[in-house]
Amino acid sequence: MAKASRWLGYAIGALLVLLLIAAAWLWLASSRTLNAQVKSRPESLVKPTPAAIANVERRARTLGCISCHGEGLAGKTFMDVGMVARLHASNLTRVAERASDQQLARAIRQGIGTDGRSLLVMPSEAYQHLTDEETSALVAYIRRLPRTGAPSPRRSIGPLGRLGIATGSFQTSPALAAEYRQRPAPDFGQTHVLGRYLAQTTCSGCHGSDLGGRKVSPEIVAPDLNIAGAYDLPSFTRLLRAGVAPGDKPLKEMRQVAREDSRFYTDEEIAALHAYLVARAQH
Repeated sequence: MAKASRWLGYAIGALLVLLLIAAAWLWLASSRTLNAQVKSRPESLVKPTPAAIANVERRARTLGCISCHGEGLAGKTFMDVGMVARLHASNLTRVAERASDQQLARAIRQGIGTDGRSLLVMPSEAYQHLTDEETSALVAYIRRLPRTGAPSPRRSIGPLGRLGIATGSFQTSPALAAEYRQRPAPDFGQTHVLGRYLAQTTCSGCHGSDLGGRKVSPEIVAPDLNIAGAYDLPSFTRLLRAGVAPGDKPLKEMRQVAREDSRFYTDEEIAALHAYLVARAQH
């Protein structure tokens, strides 16, 4: 009996050692990714036209900047999931106090923070397609906002989040942007330049680089946007403005997107996006 108890003790001890080793690996592997300095490229910034400046707040809404960072871009918590992570969209009015224009543009299009580390859940995979002028207008917009509120809290990553980062299933923004560049949305020529641009800079964040669908979270799978080929323009407009599908069917995720972001599209933008997605469905 004593011998059996001794061996049971050895087994439990060995198991605890293995758990400690696994926990140490998890912490070290995830920390290596989170704390690594990411090589950036210089941003090409230009002087925005008066038209771009006049349009930039509306564009910031269609891009989801305001729904994520809050009114006035003063920051808010956008993810708080127990064992996964607690993440905060930064108070950009405070970030702008210490960041250069290059650093702000780099955060937008490359997903790299002012400290040179990777950002998390920053949709640079989509924003990397923004033009130099739109990016410059966004930087100017951030700069002109009144400074308000406190700096956002530091991100907190739980064990499940660290496991996802260590195994690559939870990608950093620069890594996801690089992956997106491998499978771009199809190009149908000059007729659909605006529609493709809108799809890449807004829709692709949820629906994937080639718009073929993507698992956004364990609970949400964004579908292949070939589905848009079945919508006529009035139905598609209602989808973007109200989040309601044909047959008066409310779509939970799209209703939130419509309420906060896509209802700010102009009629011209909706028509261009619809025409592009119909062309994609027909190819």
